[in-house]
Amino acid sequence: MSRKTAAAARPLSPHLQIYRLIPTMLMSIVHRITGGALYFGTLLLAWWLIAAATSEHAFDIANAFFGSWLGRLILLGYTWALLHHLLGGIRHLIWDTGSWMGKETSTRLARATIIGSVVLTLLVWIAGYAARGAF
Repeated sequence: MSRKTAAAARPLSPHLQIYRLIPTMLMSIVHRITGGALYFGTLLLAWWLIAAATSEHAFDIANAFFGSWLGRLILLGYTWALLHHLLGGIRHLIWDTGSWMGKETSTRLARATIIGSVVLTLLVWIAGYAARGAF
């Protein structure tokens, strides 16, 4: 067998063009992304806490940032990432028990994770604005 024939007979490795994006795969990717986002969001939370502990001026600067449209958008994303990562962790905990591992149930659980994270984020923000008397 020549070298050229041996190379041609070897199977090709799977690549992204042959995979179909399924909900459980997407949730796995998003779970990793939200984990990274939580790292940077927690740095911002630490900045806010350090500003609160240092001086009134530093706290005013932090509050002005988080009170701006960009700051609120970041806080909204942080809230969603936190809740999505939490629900993804619960989903993995359920799978660790050996439950809901079937194709259909795992897909339903993945969809419930995304829907639940969006609904919980909205509820948290509605409760936060209601507590401030904004409604």
